[in-house]
Amino acid sequence: MVDIFAGWFSALGLSETFDLVLANIVVGIIMIVVAFLSKFLFEKLLIKPIEIIVRKSAFKWDDHLIKHKLLYKIALMIPAIVIALFARAFPAIEGLIYKLVTTYLIFIAAVVIDSFLDVFTSAYQSLETSRDKPIKSYITVVKIMIYIVAGVIAVSVLTGISPWGILSGIGAMTAVLLVVFRDSLLGLVASIQISKNNLVSIGDWIEVPKFQADGDVIDITLTTIRIQNWDKTITTIPSYALISESFKNWKGMFQAGGRRIKRSVFIDNSSIRFLDDELFDRLYRIEILRPYLESRKKEIEKFNRENEIDVSEPVNGRRMTNIGTFRAYVTAYLRNHPGTNKDMIIMVRQLQPADTGLPLEIYCFSKDTSWVNYESLQSDIFDHIFASMPHFGLRFFQNPSGRDVRALGDLFVSGKISVPRPAGGGSSATINNYGDRPLDNQQ
Repeated sequence: MVDIFAGWFSALGLSETFDLVLANIVVGIIMIVVAFLSKFLFEKLLIKPIEIIVRKSAFKWDDHLIKHKLLYKIALMIPAIVIALFARAFPAIEGLIYKLVTTYLIFIAAVVIDSFLDVFTSAYQSLETSRDKPIKSYITVVKIMIYIVAGVIAVSVLTGISPWGILSGIGAMTAVLLVVFRDSLLGLVASIQISKNNLVSIGDWIEVPKFQADGDVIDITLTTIRIQNWDKTITTIPSYALISESFKNWKGMFQAGGRRIKRSVFIDNSSIRFLDDELFDRLYRIEILRPYLESRKKEIEKFNRENEIDVSEPVNGRRMTNIGTFRAYVTAYLRNHPGTNKDMIIMVRQLQPADTGLPLEIYCFSKDTSWVNYESLQSDIFDHIFASMPHFGLRFFQNPSGRDVRALGDLFVSGKISVPRPAGGGSSATINNYGDRPLDNQQ
């Protein structure tokens, strides 16, 4: 082919040296165009129809072929095969072309096997038995061995040395390499694992407690990862630390489209009571709470009537409480709030009571995952909860402050609290007409 083009250029009056160089360039361009055109046609005429058939098939295991792009990785071999067919057109470098093509095909074969193992792993993980017998770690070891073997064979092809000779040389150098390049080798292996398993990417928000790192990843190198903390300081940690130590990556939160709100308010236990008619009528005017009150009242009345409960005593049968109604109200408020993610969990629950009162936990997710907007939404929600709590006859628990002590002193001065008389005479101290109810006859 080169001679044909050289003859054409020579007929045009070009010099013998120049027409040969120009002919080699033209043939090289044709080779590259044909190589990539072959790959393009292979993808469009063969892979695309196969993808359509796979997506329409009732089988699920073949979907993993598309997910891991196995066929597209096989297509990477097409350009190398075409270049190998054109190698005879360049007699001077034919041997070099064969070596480079062979090396390329070796690594592409390793990539194809890697992808096939990913397909096998995904198909296996869809089975119930994979929960008890995971194989991902074993597959990872197999992949490492495949790439090591591919590397040895590739070096053997390029250098002409026997693979066994290369392996024996590597064995002799292993001890020296482990001592001199320990951190680099650990970083190299860690970088491969991080990249392959998609553990960390630039821009991810991660927390590494051991190194007091909490911020965005700004750089990933062979041996180190740089994290810009929220106080704008920069922490540099070794890559292998992310493999050997635990860390938290917030990427899943951003991908899910919801950031968790998980915070408790503490209710004063003494403010919890049954709903009386007056409080029921007042709460009935709350629009988002009205459907709950109507359905709950009918349910309770039906239960008490069918079981012939004596409702003259409050503790008999079933009754609504202000704390239960408040939980229903907060749940309805969260479900109607424009800032919460309705596709994720929305829950208001009681936690274990303690000496700080009854914890009422709000558990939901915000739509906006950015930090500033998330904190603003969370504050708005709890502002409303704190402000609405007194409407249900509930009090927020807090330890006495200096203001409470001064208020107690003012009561003594005003005479609203009388000091107990000495033993043997008089009545006990009383509190008259202060607070929600008088505390009579309490020492």
